[in-house]
Amino acid sequence: MLTFLRRGWVPLVVVVAVVLGGVAVGRLRGAFGSEKIFHATGGSAEPLQPSHRKQVTYEVDGPGSTVGSVSYVDKSAQPQQADFTGLPWTFTITTMAPAVLASVVAQGNSDNIACRITVDGVIRDAQSATGRNAQTSCLVKAG
Repeated sequence: MLTFLRRGWVPLVVVVAVVLGGVAVGRLRGAFGSEKIFHATGGSAEPLQPSHRKQVTYEVDGPGSTVGSVSYVDKSAQPQQADFTGLPWTFTITTMAPAVLASVVAQGNSDNIACRITVDGVIRDAQSATGRNAQTSCLVKAG
């Protein structure tokens, strides 16, 4: 027994200190009226309700006889592609999402082309390019 006390007194003191510390913390939490620790169960969480309808319009402009293609992000944030045989080209999406990722890339066979993204009637990005088979892109990261 004496050999055990010589070798085991340090771990025994540590265990007793941890137990006494846990009891003290538990009593102090009760004495100062702290609330219980939050536990998320998922049962009380309500889905966010859409608060605002957003209308996003993609526009591509240039010479009327321009032929080309446009790539854009739809309201589900999925890439889409369309061809055009004349400009201007427009596409509008309506969403209730709290934020919008809008992107459009256009290239045509003319020497100039422009793009524009409007969110609820406000121009959020507008770009233009010149050169052979001009290409341009517009991006709105939040809306």
